[in-house]
Order: sequence, then structure tokens, then C-alpha cells
Amino acid sequence: MQIDENARQVTIAGSHDVIVAGGGPAGVAVAIAAAQAGATVLLIEAAGALGGVWTSGLLTYVLDAGNKTGGVMAGLLERLRQAEGQSVSTDQAHDLPWVTGSWYFDPETMRAVLESWCSELGITVLYHSRVVSALVTGRRVTHVLSEGPGGRLAWAARACVDATGNGDLGALAGCAFAMGNEYGGQVQPLSLLALVGGVDSTAIAPFVHGAPGSGGEPGRRLLVALRSAGTDPSYGHPVLFPAGPGLWSLMANHEYGIRCDDALGLSRATIAARREVHALVAALRRLGGAWSGLRVVATAGQIGIREGRRLAGRYTLTADDLARGTRFADAVCRVNFPVDIHALDPRRDKGYSDGGVRAQPYDIPLRALQSVAHDNLAFAGRCISGDFVAHASYRVTGNAVPMGEAAGRWAAGCR
Repeated sequence: MQIDENARQVTIAGSHDVIVAGGGPAGVAVAIAAAQAGATVLLIEAAGALGGVWTSGLLTYVLDAGNKTGGVMAGLLERLRQAEGQSVSTDQAHDLPWVTGSWYFDPETMRAVLESWCSELGITVLYHSRVVSALVTGRRVTHVLSEGPGGRLAWAARACVDATGNGDLGALAGCAFAMGNEYGGQVQPLSLLALVGGVDSTAIAPFVHGAPGSGGEPGRRLLVALRSAGTDPSYGHPVLFPAGPGLWSLMANHEYGIRCDDALGLSRATIAARREVHALVAALRRLGGAWSGLRVVATAGQIGIREGRRLAGRYTLTADDLARGTRFADAVCRVNFPVDIHALDPRRDKGYSDGGVRAQPYDIPLRALQSVAHDNLAFAGRCISGDFVAHASYRVTGNAVPMGEAAGRWAAGCR
């Protein structure tokens, strides 16, 4: 059954050189780079904070940032250091030595730093609003429509960038897209992260990723501890990341088979994951000893979605590109991260694998960020153009930032 929705007139609330959908790691980088290039920028974000998975999602670990030594990434790291919000470099601690330069941070400091930087550049930030439609004339997106408190608003744009992660704006504008693997569209599982505290840093160091004394197997030790407490997490490689003095980010759950466009599924997965987080922490606490004071400080305001739409660009990155270490003349960054496919079927496995593809360091070309169907629409972050396997490598936030920076510069110069 369907209903007919009455046609309505929507107020054009403003006009900007660049409109960015999504204020996560990629979207903030888009906005900063475009503003630095002299463009007027509107940044539309569904949450009440910038940073996306870093802040609302409580993922306090920036993966694969080592060779991104300039631009927005370098500026962000310096601002975090000045605010005493950056934790430890894990060049030597990572269990994959060729993935260098990853680092931890305090999520609340990250929120403040990102807002301050955007304010300095005159970026207009629109919180509590989602992109709900796009008007397209010929090969150009002319207006983006948002919905939030007060209703629906239209925004005129010279250029647009989809940094929603899930490819929402691109899909609304009519971009073709793929989702999931080639065997029936299976998608990687979701994870809801949490901040935990109340324990002694030295006592739990052997269980913390990158902590002095943790060695190469902190996750295995954490799994053994959880199982000894009588519980078996839905994610087979649970991990604790540093998140500030006396705080850690816990990733220990998988919610399987949920698509990014399934609101009810996402809601049920969030509830189930939050329940599991509290149960796991309670189980560790019952072990006593170093764990006796463990508490959940906060669970993430948004569940972590690893995989959404992969929008159709002017080039599609493939597993072959990763295996060959392909270089491109229009490269925006070099990826050093392996293929990281989280288990699709918990009856077979609850961990992750490389899918049989051993990636070599490879480039992401600007063309993979440009819509094949539009002349003024780009993508940044995990919704760029790639196949299932390639996406499982480039999707981490250390790559989202330089992708966003490149898309922002392109959008600022788009005519």
C-alpha cells in the first residue's frame, strides 16, 4: 500500500559554492579544503557534532594515516596535539608493521577541534539535518534539500560532495551504485563502540592495542578473558583502543546482515549491540582483579556502518588494483591498509580476513571520487567508486581525510 504525498513549496535557504553532505572525517576534510581554497561552504550533518565515526561513533583510532603527512591530516594532528587530545603514535605497536602512522585521540577534544577549525574558516555547519533530496538539471546537481528542525529547506550549490559514507546524496541525485559482495549482496557487519573506564591503565595494558607491554596479541588476551567470564562476543577479535587518560574505546560486537538503507534493521541492531556491550563489560567486571571497576562510560550515538553504497565514478577501484599496487597520475593518496573484510556469516566465522587478496600499497585516483553521471558531484570516504574487496581496504579514516581534501579542492574549482 502507498499514499500520495502532496506537492509542496520549499524555501531556498541559501546558496553556497560547495555543499557537503556528511560531517565525518571525509566531510570535514572536504569542507576545510574547499574553504581554504576560497569557496563558501555549507556542511550538512545529521548528528549534533562533527567527526562522524570518530566522535559520534567513538572510534578513537585513525588507521593508515602514516603517509598522509601534509594538508588537512597534518593540520588536524597538530591541532589535537596543541589541545592535548592526541594520544600515542602506533608506528611500532601495530601488528601490521607496514601500516604506519596510526594514532589515537580523545573524542571530545576531536569534536571541539573540528568545530573550532570550521568556525575559523567561516564554514556554515547545519546540524540535526539530513539530506533528503537533490534537484538535477542535465548533468548538474543544482539544489540539495535537507530536513531537520523546522522542516525542509533547499540549498543552491555550484558543486556538491557526498561524504555521507552511505552514498545518500549520490543515490538521491540518481547515481548508480553497488552494495555488498558479488554473491548475493552480503554486507559487512556493523559494530557499536563504547567508551569504558574505571580500571588501572597499567593493570590492563596487556589487553590494550598499542599500549606499552601489550605485545602483539592484546585482542587475543581480551577474547580469552571474555570467554573465561562466560561470554563469547559476536566479534571474534575484540579490541580496546586508548581514548584518553583512564578511557578506552571497546569494539567487541558484530551485527550481521544489516544494510545502510534499512532504518528498522539499523535500529534493532543498535539496541542489540548496546545490550551486548553492557553484558560484556559486566562479565569482565565479574572477573574481579584488574577488571573489578570496569564501567561503560558511554556507548556510541551512532552504530558503525562499515559498508554502504559504492557510487559509480569515472574509475572503479578493483581487487586487481590492490594486488598489483596500481599507481595513477591523478592519485589523491596512497593506501597502505590491507583488505579487511569482517565476517559475513557468523556460523562460519566471527572475525575478519583479507578475502584471499594481499594488497600492495596502491593509489586512489581522483576519477574514483567523481560522479560518472554528473559534472559537479564528487564523493569522499567509503562511498567512492570501488568493488567489494577494494572498499574493504580504502574505507578506513586515514584515507577518508585525504580523499575529502582532494574532493574539496576539486569542488572549490568546479565551474
